[in-house]
Amino acid sequence: MTAYQPDQWHDLFVAMAGAAAALTGLIFVAVSINLQQILKYRALPVRAVETLTILLGLLMLSVFILVPGQGQWLLGLEMLVLGAVIAAVLLIKRLRLPRAAADPLTWTLTPTGVILAGTLPMIAAGISLLVGGGGGLYWLVPELIGGFAGAVFNAYILLVEIWR
Repeated sequence: MTAYQPDQWHDLFVAMAGAAAALTGLIFVAVSINLQQILKYRALPVRAVETLTILLGLLMLSVFILVPGQGQWLLGLEMLVLGAVIAAVLLIKRLRLPRAAADPLTWTLTPTGVILAGTLPMIAAGISLLVGGGGGLYWLVPELIGGFAGAVFNAYILLVEIWR
C-alpha cells in the first residue's frame, strides 16, 4: 500500500528537500538584508525563527523519508518526535511573546496557524505510521503545502510588509 511505503514517495521528497533547502537559504538572506527593520518589531525576529524552523523541519522530514531501508515504525517515530518537538518549542516561544494591547489579534493567530500547519500533519503521519492505519504518508501532503505556504507568507512579511 502506497501510504506506508516511503520508497514510492522518493521523487516527491527529493524535490521537497531541495525546495526546503533553497527556501531556507533565501529566508536567511532576506533576514540578513532586512535585519535592522526586523529588529524594530519585537514579534518579527520570532517570526523569522519560526519560518526557518518550519523549513528546516521540512528538510529533516525529507531526509528521514529518504533514508533507505528504514522500517515503518522507526520512520513514524521520527516524524512524530520531529513534529511534536518543533510544535512544542515554537508554540511555547510564541505564547511567551508579550502582546501589546494595540497589536491586532492576527499578529498572534496567523503565526500560530503557520506553526500548526507546519507540524500537525507531520505528527498525524507519524502516529498513522506507528499504528499502521489512518492515512500514513498521505498526511504529509497537507504538511508540505501548509509548511511551504506558511513559510512563503512569512517571507513576504519579512521582505515586503515590514517596509509598509
